[in-house]
Amino acid sequence: QAQLVESGGGLVQPGGSLTLSCVVSQDIFSRHALMGWYRQAPGKEREPVASFTTGGSRTYVESVKGRFTVSRDTTQNTLYLQMNSLKPEDTGVYYCNVQFRGSVYWGQGTQVTVWGQGTQVTVSP
Repeated sequence: QAQLVESGGGLVQPGGSLTLSCVVSQDIFSRHALMGWYRQAPGKEREPVASFTTGGSRTYVESVKGRFTVSRDTTQNTLYLQMNSLKPEDTGVYYCNVQFRGSVYWGQGTQVTVWGQGTQVTVSP
């Protein structure tokens, strides 16, 4: 049975970096597959973030262009998402996705949390 196993999520400060990895079953890791990353922020719909098209081109949602890079290692059947200059709005659960021969496969998800820098609140009597 095809599997996608993700890793690499975590806590990071704004401006920091993380790299997500997704090991994909060999039987669906194909250059003819559509594969990429989605994310779901709290209270929002799951959205595509970055992916390889079936032609091998890379596509990105506008909000991550110039900061995120999707790549893959065909010798390791692994898909990566390099995330730089992270912002609090990048917080969410990131899912690896493969679409191949009419079937859709999802990873279990990995949490990415980007802490805001905080703001001082002072209450005076």
